[in-house]
Amino acid sequence: MRPTFGRDVVEAKGARRASDQQRTGGPSFVGIRFPGALDLVSLYFTFPYMADSRRQNGNGRHVWRLVLIAIVAVILLAAFMSRRRGAVPVRVDRAARQDLVTSISTNGKVEPIQNFEAHAPAATTVKKIWVREGQKVRAGDMLMQLDDADVRAQMARALAQLRASEADQSAVQSGGTQEEVLNTRSDLAKAQADRDSAQKSYDALQQLAKTGAAAPSEVREAATRLANAETQLKLVQQKQRDRYSRPEVSRVEAQADQARATYAAAEDQLKHTEIRAPFDGTVYSVPIKQGEYVQQGELLIELANLTRVQVRAFVDEPELGKLANGQPVSITWDALPGKTWHGELTQMPYTVTTYGTRNVGQVLCGVENDDGRLLPNINVTVTVNIANKKDVVTVAREALHDDENGRFVYVIKDGHLDRQPVEAGIANNTRIEITKGVDPGELVALNSLNPSEALRPGLEVRTR
Repeated sequence: MRPTFGRDVVEAKGARRASDQQRTGGPSFVGIRFPGALDLVSLYFTFPYMADSRRQNGNGRHVWRLVLIAIVAVILLAAFMSRRRGAVPVRVDRAARQDLVTSISTNGKVEPIQNFEAHAPAATTVKKIWVREGQKVRAGDMLMQLDDADVRAQMARALAQLRASEADQSAVQSGGTQEEVLNTRSDLAKAQADRDSAQKSYDALQQLAKTGAAAPSEVREAATRLANAETQLKLVQQKQRDRYSRPEVSRVEAQADQARATYAAAEDQLKHTEIRAPFDGTVYSVPIKQGEYVQQGELLIELANLTRVQVRAFVDEPELGKLANGQPVSITWDALPGKTWHGELTQMPYTVTTYGTRNVGQVLCGVENDDGRLLPNINVTVTVNIANKKDVVTVAREALHDDENGRFVYVIKDGHLDRQPVEAGIANNTRIEITKGVDPGELVALNSLNPSEALRPGLEVRTR
């Protein structure tokens, strides 16, 4: 058994140390850290006696020394981890040189530039369809034949009406019908003969009156007959010249014009019963079937030249100021992933309209479609490249910060954050150009992974 004096001394030392630890905030044995080296030594000497007070055999002291060694190892590991926790973990990005394209993406709809639609000229039956959807045709090829029996009957009636109107117009211009013209000519010849005879009689009686061979009364009667003959001649001449009144002439001319228009419409309608391709293209819609009865104006067939199409893009109002004619565009379609078509912006919007819940401007883009895969009326994604720079220094957009002193980034130097003022250029969805302030290869902080520690100059960090 160990002497009581030695144990009392150690216990007294332990009591003073416990009192010092209470005063200085130092560690104790149960549930408290042991940051000081002296405390560990004291604990090393105190534990055997504590064990010996509970165990009166020789093995207890050895066991408690092993426990003490384990505790010391845990404490040292905790101290090391505590030092590691002093550096705040952050996400980082490395400045790099690359080509940078700034673009605007939106939705759009494909429309043909050169388009042809055929509509039924009248209510009729589709007699024959010569083509199918997707078929390529040449200019002049027959596309569809409509039943033309009714149209031909209408044309015949219009032609008869036109002939009658032209005859009436000819009669007006010539002074009447053929019989009326002949009768008028006969009346005119007789009136001229009567006038000539009366003139000769009057002249002869005047000569006789000078010699006293004719009485004055006979001369007066001859003059009266001459006057009557001249009046009759003028009446016949006027009848020949002005057979119809001005309103009658206008009515006949109007009837003739109407008859010509009716015939021309019937002729055009007959021509449209044969539907032919006006240019080389692709048939992309045939909404009716052969033998189907269609109403006047109903859509029959659609044809377009699909080698070049236009895309109507709907751009949000705040983005319109970035657009200009000639900017390159790229088109993608969800139905053909990985396929891209290229073109350029050809027309700026003239007004802003409501499109669903958006205020948009409708811009037109000309797009090459040599393979004909872009079909009219499909919905596509339109990307307009508004800026394109080669070999510029870029960082992630998250790295750029703004305050009252301007733009800046946090550059990581020797494990600490350094505020670096910068000048920025163009940007895309993920990267931004740095024109001044950052060199390629430098690490910049994006954000802290410790919610309680915000980025600030001088902050000790470690990268993740």
